[in-house]
Amino acid sequence: MSLAVGAVSSSKNMGFDENKEEGEKSTREIEEAKQEGDDEGGKISRQMSEASLYATDLEEEDDERSELQLGPQYTLKEQLEKDKDDESLRRWKEQLLGSVDLNNVGETLEPDVKIFCLSIISPGRSDIVLPIPEDGKPNGIWFTLKEGSKYKLKFSFQVSNNIVSGLKYTNTVWKTGIKVDSSKEMIGTFSPQIEPYTHIMQEETTPSGMFSRGSYSARSKFLDDDNKCYLEINYGFDIRKEWAST
Repeated sequence: MSLAVGAVSSSKNMGFDENKEEGEKSTREIEEAKQEGDDEGGKISRQMSEASLYATDLEEEDDERSELQLGPQYTLKEQLEKDKDDESLRRWKEQLLGSVDLNNVGETLEPDVKIFCLSIISPGRSDIVLPIPEDGKPNGIWFTLKEGSKYKLKFSFQVSNNIVSGLKYTNTVWKTGIKVDSSKEMIGTFSPQIEPYTHIMQEETTPSGMFSRGSYSARSKFLDDDNKCYLEINYGFDIRKEWAST
């Protein structure tokens, strides 16, 4: 925004020329100050833009560090006893818990989730079954995807001890050290049971083209509402013109 300052013309003003000169001088000073302000504003804007880039890179870690105030935890027995006079709540709890043996898990506070198997499902070909190392760090390239192909991620897991609330899956991908993708998917709330659960992610399509091919690194996590991490996998994968030979 510009601000124009002009001298007031009056036949009664004996110092008109001086005022005009002074007015022109003031205008120049204001324009110079404006230019300095614009330059300084540009510097500040660039600094903020650079800072916002760093903030974006740290967004995922900050989100994972933040802890939701979910209130105190209860064992399964305590949860069944809580609000036991509310018929609708009692039926909902029974439906959620199913046939849980409270003699074995009813006194345990912390839930436990074990991820047994990860598989990549793609139409027209056999599933790619991915064994999970105990340290969560597969050696070398964990799998290869064909460019432009549709696929889904499938995994099975078991919940024990207590209800796990807000189980979610996060995934971050880098190429040559630059973050190229970050995603999060809510899986749900699950009660403990002996039989494993199975979950299939939404269908995705791998990128295609010369610049999309190559090697990538990634980190996948399974966390709950308390940001408790049950599994972290750091791995590498490739995107190629064709599927890897089996």
